[in-house]
Amino acid sequence: MRCQYYTQTSFLLASCEKNTKILADKLMENKIKTGTGISRRIYIYGKQTLFLCLIAAAIWMYPGAAWAQDTNAEQPINVSEEPATENTTSDEAIPAYPAGLDDPTIDLAELRLRLIPLTVKQLSVLADSWQGIVAGQTEAVVDETIRVSKLPEAQKDAARENLVNLTATRDDGFDRFTAVVSNLAKKGGDEAAIATFRAYRASIIVQEKQQADWQTLLKEAGNWVVKRDGGIQLGIRVLVIGGTLLGLLIFARIIRAYAGRMFRHVPNISKLLQGFLAMVVYWITIAVGLMIVLSALGVDITPLFAVFGGGAFILAFAMQETLGNLAAGLMIMINRPFDEGDYVSIAGLGGTVKHVSIVSTEIITPDNQVIVIPNSKVWGDVITNVTASKTRRVDMIFGIGYGDSIEKAQSVLEEVVTAHPLVLRDPAPLIRVNELADSAVNFIVRPWTKTGDYWTVYWDLHRSVKEAFDARGISIPFPQTDMHVHVAGSSTTEAVSSLSEAKQVRSGSKSDTSTSDDGGARLEQDGDERV
Repeated sequence: MRCQYYTQTSFLLASCEKNTKILADKLMENKIKTGTGISRRIYIYGKQTLFLCLIAAAIWMYPGAAWAQDTNAEQPINVSEEPATENTTSDEAIPAYPAGLDDPTIDLAELRLRLIPLTVKQLSVLADSWQGIVAGQTEAVVDETIRVSKLPEAQKDAARENLVNLTATRDDGFDRFTAVVSNLAKKGGDEAAIATFRAYRASIIVQEKQQADWQTLLKEAGNWVVKRDGGIQLGIRVLVIGGTLLGLLIFARIIRAYAGRMFRHVPNISKLLQGFLAMVVYWITIAVGLMIVLSALGVDITPLFAVFGGGAFILAFAMQETLGNLAAGLMIMINRPFDEGDYVSIAGLGGTVKHVSIVSTEIITPDNQVIVIPNSKVWGDVITNVTASKTRRVDMIFGIGYGDSIEKAQSVLEEVVTAHPLVLRDPAPLIRVNELADSAVNFIVRPWTKTGDYWTVYWDLHRSVKEAFDARGISIPFPQTDMHVHVAGSSTTEAVSSLSEAKQVRSGSKSDTSTSDDGGARLEQDGDERV
């Protein structure tokens, strides 16, 4: 309706403009001369022009109001339609993604960079576009495969070159398609659509390889080996990873050595804990270095965390005993019941601690046997640390005969003990009569010495005391049995024979033979057991 009234009004205004122009021309032609004919014509043209202007104004005012009412009545419909028209125009004017991203010849590295700012919607549309591109390329590969299969054997070799080239071009398209889909997955795209894209690519590759002959597969493999983003890139990555791992191991060892030196300057940390912390630093360095290297090579390491988490959950059930040893190892390192180099008695075994790992403890016995004990048994048993203190007391017992002088024996023992250079003066040695045994009077001798000199003092004092007792005429009793044999009605020779037989029966015994006044022999036994 607006257009209808607008057309009528425009026509009337045009008529007014025409009449006004004719009037002006007449006035200019006659130079506004006075006269009856001229005045009458001017009057007529002016009247017509004024009338037309009034009609045009009336039409403009009245239909304008009507149009305004119609517009207000139709406004809900137009309000809903105009934004749709604007959105349609906007979608047509603004592309879903920047131009050039669907170009099959675009560099893969450039494409990956240009995909960074795209939204999920843009990536979805771009993925559809690339799926169409690779679908067309795959169709060309299939057509060429069919054509090659129908050629004679003599012509197939040359035709396979073209087929291999088409396949390589399509594989490049798949690389770009995969880059788009991977970026879409990272930004939270529709999982179902992403799975469909990936299944499409995998299905095409698998089916093609199943249908291809071995000559074509061989040519494709050869082309892939010499391809810059194929075998060459893989070889470069393998070399980079190998060299990086070697350098990383060397760097981790340097870091571990530096961390070990640093931990040694920290007070109240055992050697076991120092070694454990240095090992932790070593493996953390390797793990962080591997993540940096893989990320630099473009490998997505996010799935690795899920793999490690699932693997750790499974191993926790499969290696319960090992985890128990691990926990016990941590308790040993934290509580420090012993350290490397200590002589300990654990799990019924005695030896010097050589090494303690997170799962086991390795000790060396005095006869140079190496024994590995699980940490769970070490921590769950009584631990005796013999060398934990700087000084030790040497406990010894010496016996004298009941007929010897106690004062003289005590004096000799004090003299021998104090004369030894490795015996400590503080605390003072302890020498006392401790026991009246069956055949001896026992002295306890308890000097103190440094832990490292324990066995030297022990062996030296035993020898020195024996030599001093012998020099002073002090006896050291030993277990013995006195036997008195009396044989009735026998001669002395027969009594001696009987005594020899008794000696054979009881080895190490001392026998005495006495003959009674009537020539008879009697057997007496009294035994003194001396220590």
